[in-house]
Amino acid sequence: MNVSVRPDPVLSGTAATGPAYMTGFGNGFETEALPGALPVGRNSPQRCPYGLYAEQLSGSPFTAPRATNERSWLYRIRPTVAHWGRFAKVDAGLWRTAPCAEVELPLAPLRWDPIPLPEAPVSFLEGIRTVTTAGDAGAQAGMGSHIYLVTRSMRDEYFYNADGEMLFVPQQGALRLWTEFGIIDIEPGEIAVIPRGVKLRVELHGEAPARGYLCENYGGAFTLPERGPIGANCLANPRDFMTPVAAYEDRDAPSTMTVKWGGTLWRTELAHSPLDVVAWHGNYAPYKYDLRRFSPVGPVLFDHADPSIFTVLTAPSETPGTANIDFVIFPDRWLVAENTFRPPWYHMNVMSEFMGLIYGVYDAKTGGGFVPGGFSLHNGMLPHGPDERAFEGASNAELKPHKLEGTLAFMFETRFPQRVTRFAAEAPQFQAEYGSYGASLARHFDPTKP
Repeated sequence: MNVSVRPDPVLSGTAATGPAYMTGFGNGFETEALPGALPVGRNSPQRCPYGLYAEQLSGSPFTAPRATNERSWLYRIRPTVAHWGRFAKVDAGLWRTAPCAEVELPLAPLRWDPIPLPEAPVSFLEGIRTVTTAGDAGAQAGMGSHIYLVTRSMRDEYFYNADGEMLFVPQQGALRLWTEFGIIDIEPGEIAVIPRGVKLRVELHGEAPARGYLCENYGGAFTLPERGPIGANCLANPRDFMTPVAAYEDRDAPSTMTVKWGGTLWRTELAHSPLDVVAWHGNYAPYKYDLRRFSPVGPVLFDHADPSIFTVLTAPSETPGTANIDFVIFPDRWLVAENTFRPPWYHMNVMSEFMGLIYGVYDAKTGGGFVPGGFSLHNGMLPHGPDERAFEGASNAELKPHKLEGTLAFMFETRFPQRVTRFAAEAPQFQAEYGSYGASLARHFDPTKP
């Protein structure tokens, strides 16, 4: 059931019982919160039903190939140009945008403890803490890795990001994302993607404060990776992605709208809510996904497959096979390979990896120090792999089938080097000694024992 929010709302349907969704990845959807609000057989009639305005939101150039062309038509009470005023630059806090070179750290693997939630009331916009940036937002390439801390809901406050799309990865607490396309609820174990230019308000869903990870994608939109020889099924299946049905606010009240553009935050005063889309159709829209529905594949006889088999979403670059960003997870799964070192192997590669832990224990870091809410950075062509405890345990374990349970780690992986911000470098949670964890690995070499 759809919901509208009016000046004195009696919430029912979507808002009272939980949001409703349409399923499928990248589909051409159509949805209306009032019957007959969508024009039939055309996009921009001379007069829209209910006195609405037609507005197109394009996520790709008009001439992009059909398979990658992204756009939606929105039928709203006021067009976006009416949700406009005199913008003033506001403090971006600890939100940083590439290119950003505030500090230079020695070459080493890096890791942090969880950033604690503040006791003071902090909204989503106030609670962004940038950890790394990569590439160049102005060139529409690269990404930013952030932590979000939320202890209060945004009230009469709205935001959209013109620099990139945003991938929310909750780690603690639930959020309700009120977008101009509809309402999305997310909790730990789920993700949400808000496309570039989509307006939203971020609220706490429940009494608990919220903490999580945020990937800001400056490049082409996230899509599903090709499965290749895997075939038509497994990994993230398109039917499990959910896009909200139309819901709108018809509310006149003093409000603010903040826009992130060119790495700067700009704010204006409004007299009404900009979440006033009564109906929409198209394929450029926010969505959510339950990571617990990911169907992993892996080796069933010997050796360890590359972690690319755990890719949920990918943002491709102009170089085939090289991602601007890969979003990769390490979920519950069976380990069955014979005569095989089962955790991730020691390696160096051209991609740089920002890793976080949502819950449980990551199988390559069992010696402590990598806990839920924490994060690490292993930049391109820098060595990394299991710690001593994980290596010794896996090297001597009885190789019977073993199920990893209650664990969910992830990576934001990019082709660009990730530059650490001053906030992250100077945070008390920075584990200064982590970079030398490899020094504790014992020498086992014996030339007399093959």
